[in-house]
Amino acid sequence: MDVESGKRAIRERVWAALDQAHAVEPPGAAGHIPSFIGAEEAARQLADLDVWQQAQVVKANPDKAQLPVRETALREQKLLYMAVPRIATPKPFYLLDPAQVGVDAASSSRAAEVAETVGPEEMRPVDLVMCGSVAVDHRGVRIGKGAGFSDIEMGLLAEVGLLGPHTTIVTTVHQLQVVDEELPETEHDFRVDLIVTPNEVLRCAPAPRPKGIVWEHLSAEKIAAIPALAARQPK
Repeated sequence: MDVESGKRAIRERVWAALDQAHAVEPPGAAGHIPSFIGAEEAARQLADLDVWQQAQVVKANPDKAQLPVRETALREQKLLYMAVPRIATPKPFYLLDPAQVGVDAASSSRAAEVAETVGPEEMRPVDLVMCGSVAVDHRGVRIGKGAGFSDIEMGLLAEVGLLGPHTTIVTTVHQLQVVDEELPETEHDFRVDLIVTPNEVLRCAPAPRPKGIVWEHLSAEKIAAIPALAARQPK
């Protein structure tokens, strides 16, 4: 089985397990970063960690599962960059400065109304990255919903030196999303340092940070559909 087929099978299995356990709200995990029940408690677990408390600049995904984390960041006066859904704008991140926006701007719909967008060249180095996952293993290998947006966002940040050894990469998930087997991964995938569930914090072995966009893994259609990629494509 090739890597993509393997990832697809794991996604389907985890989505089905979450649905069977009634662990997502609203119901229906398939096709999404699961909006798992207990996301608020996972955010509280994360907020208790030194690495969170010391972080001043946070980059986060826009999915509902991580909304409590984004709200906590703004409530605690952290500078928050949130990816524009589907990286659909030329400047692909919302700038959420707690001095300028309220906690309600943590939702992607509200951010679209009140926040300006920025490109990587305009951003500060990132202390903590919050990403959504469909599945994650104990090594920190994660699988998203299959569109590749998180990998591209990380590549864009890495290209301009915003990720480094000081950057902590975290995912919040339901316990059912943590799998015992080793997940498949490719060159463009990144690993997380911390897995936070409503019940526990799992620390993973250190892993290399992304070095940038892996252009040969992107189709011409994908590049054309994402303005920030099209503008940066090597000639």
